[in-house]
Amino acid sequence: MLKLYNFFRNSAGHRVRIALHLKGLDFEYVSIDIRAGRQHEAAYQAVNPLMLIPALEHDGHVITQSSAIIEYLEELHPDPSLLPADPLARARSRAFAATIAAELHAMNNLRVHKFLDGELGLDAAQRNTWFQHWNKVGFAALEAQLAAAPKTRFAFADHPTVADIFLVPQVYNLRRVKFDLAPYPRIVEIAAACEALSAFQKAAPEAQPDYVEGQ
Repeated sequence: MLKLYNFFRNSAGHRVRIALHLKGLDFEYVSIDIRAGRQHEAAYQAVNPLMLIPALEHDGHVITQSSAIIEYLEELHPDPSLLPADPLARARSRAFAATIAAELHAMNNLRVHKFLDGELGLDAAQRNTWFQHWNKVGFAALEAQLAAAPKTRFAFADHPTVADIFLVPQVYNLRRVKFDLAPYPRIVEIAAACEALSAFQKAAPEAQPDYVEGQ
């Protein structure tokens, strides 16, 4: 049995939920309330010493980092694949996902925002300027990556791939803070195609057992 340590509002966990549902895999949902600091408790630190979520437990072993978890699921259950068939499209899909994971994810990370507010003393307006700037840079790059590739139903294939799995949680987060997505029409189009699928709907934050409206 797969056990996912997770929180409804965490975008990295959101990615893993999408992958699990796309592959039709059953899993136990273990809520770790990061807003209450439960990730710092000894019980979870024993699961993941980095005290980050998500973490996936399988057969007594723990895998951390959403990218590694999704790759693990792909290797265990290769059908349906979360990668395009074409090698170039695979590389593009991986690069797109990495752009989000490595370049953009921190802009939405709770611990980063706490550091900006606390240690650096930024007020809300200053933090929002910082946030808007880096997300505009990142989303312009993502839109350009999509424009450089042949147009498909989803990001780089006619089925969802890791690119789509990483994109949808990022779009979800930016919509919450009223980020203007109008300059990125291809991203909006792909997100809509994904959100029409049941796997993405089941993985959405509001569909999780620990969801709290307004948080």
